[in-house]
Amino acid sequence: MASFAYGRRCAAFLFILMFVSLLSGQGYAAGQVTVSRIVLSGSVNPASAQYFSRALEQAHADGSAALLVELDTPGGLVSFLRLMVQDVLASKIPVIVYVSPSGAQAASAGALLMLSAHVAAMSPGTEIGAAHPAGMGGGDKDGDVMSKKAASDLAAYARSLAELRGRNPEWAEQSVRQSRASSAQEAIRIGVIDLIAATPSMLLREIDGKRVKIGGRELVLETARARLSLIEPAFQEQVLMRIADPNIAYILFLAGIVGLYFELANPGAIFPGVAGAVSLLLGLYAMQMLPVSITGALLLALGVLFLGLELFVTSGGVLAIAGLIALFAGSLMLFGTPGSGTELSLFVFLPVFVVFAVAAGAIVRVVLSSSSARQLSGQEGLLGESGRVVRQIEGVSAGKVFVHGELWEAVAGEKLPEGTSIRVTGITGLQLQVTKTEE
Repeated sequence: MASFAYGRRCAAFLFILMFVSLLSGQGYAAGQVTVSRIVLSGSVNPASAQYFSRALEQAHADGSAALLVELDTPGGLVSFLRLMVQDVLASKIPVIVYVSPSGAQAASAGALLMLSAHVAAMSPGTEIGAAHPAGMGGGDKDGDVMSKKAASDLAAYARSLAELRGRNPEWAEQSVRQSRASSAQEAIRIGVIDLIAATPSMLLREIDGKRVKIGGRELVLETARARLSLIEPAFQEQVLMRIADPNIAYILFLAGIVGLYFELANPGAIFPGVAGAVSLLLGLYAMQMLPVSITGALLLALGVLFLGLELFVTSGGVLAIAGLIALFAGSLMLFGTPGSGTELSLFVFLPVFVVFAVAAGAIVRVVLSSSSARQLSGQEGLLGESGRVVRQIEGVSAGKVFVHGELWEAVAGEKLPEGTSIRVTGITGLQLQVTKTEE
């Protein structure tokens, strides 16, 4: 009995010890600082702006000490950049923008997002800058004026953000007006960013104790032992960010036009029409989120139309050449914002153009071959055929000949007795003109 009571006491002691340990572990976890993290790569577009805004709200609702944004972007749409900057300025928690990994960039719109952040950091081997608003001029006087107005507006915006965060305002303005860009080392030397860190963990240790202003109050960051928590983009955001890529939008748009054309040329095929309609709608949706040239889109549609008409209109290749020229020009004009993150990649455009060029060449070859080939059916197919006389031909008086497995009335320029070998030289109505040939 004594040993049984002793065993019960030991079991109770172990249970209490485990319970206390569990409570202490929960208390430690509850007291641990968490920093939410998102990864923004690719162009700035409506989907990425939506993802950023939702993540910022979720990070605040989860009680995160800050939101870490790992950024790698060539730029994007200024209108959605402004929405993201507004979210940063209105945020109730610090926003840390970190250009990562090595080799990444914060160009164009990404540079302005960096300037607005409470903490701006870069990985070694990254770059920032070149924020000039590209593709806003039309090349004429009015276009130049509009381009200058857009650049001045964005330069003032960049300067105000830099002054707000205590960063280099001259560099911010030059980045817009002169497309100035800087490496990570230069950026920290001239006061554009706060620090350089090789990894996110190192970054959080470096900024521990840093003071930032949030909504008019000063906050001290405590991130040395913070735990990073990734906020994944929702399925809808992933899809929209994917199709908002200019290259995907270009392929969807072309595929949609081609599919609908084949459906109209071959009614009842069903699959080309269905696939083309879905692709075209997705492509148009993506294009409404991108700076698209209407002229470029119309040239693409015209190019596909010309290439298709080559199948039905004998133009000797003229329509095919015109279609390829329209396709080439439309592709170059479709996204007229080089350097903004919304340009068409040559690695996408060139293979597509080569495929269309090969298809056009094949179409022209088939059409030319069919038009130059000797007709093998109908009356025209009798020209040049050989046969024999089965009823004597008296010059202009018709006789009968057996040609191509059929009996025909025929006339000749001379008298041809039965059994004479002949060759058809012409046709008049249902009467053949023949001439004598050697056996």
